Amino acid sequence: MPSSRHQPPVMSADEAIRLVQPGQRVYIHEAAMAPIELLEALARRGPELHDVETVSMHTEGPAPHVDPSLVGHIRHNALFIGSNVREAVNEGRADYTPVFLSEIAGLMERGPLRPDVALIQASPPDAHGFCRLGASIAVARSAVDVAPTIIALVNPQTPVTLGNSAVHISRFAAVVETD
Repeated sequence: MPSSRHQPPVMSADEAIRLVQPGQRVYIHEAAMAPIELLEALARRGPELHDVETVSMHTEGPAPHVDPSLVGHIRHNALFIGSNVREAVNEGRADYTPVFLSEIAGLMERGPLRPDVALIQASPPDAHGFCRLGASIAVARSAVDVAPTIIALVNPQTPVTLGNSAVHISRFAAVVETD
């Protein structure tokens, strides 16, 4: 990684997830950018936690954080329900908050949905230290702007997208490398 003002530590997913503390709200990067390795690590750590709320829009792929064994430890709040969390919502093990996409950024900024931790997937940093949020910045942009702790799954397969998708590596509390 290029030199920058702050180089976050590179660590395993299990080490990075140690930054998540009981009672925190954890944003999960949406759609195909869901950081699966971080979700798996969160689920492994889940029995040590309590009152952790995960929140996301629709995510693709596995959702180990909604496993029935994690009731009382991790509770998911779906802003849009995908097939990977539908059963948990239907069984009352997860919540559904109906909301317009255009309202989510404001709810994060004003506090009702403000995340303490953001789990994202991003491209490796460019020569200036900027990573990109890839194929989905719908809510990820707001989450990385307000979350005090960002854990980034840095993946060279993440598309380097233009627009408002840049996040300086100095914003990350931890980096987990994957390919």
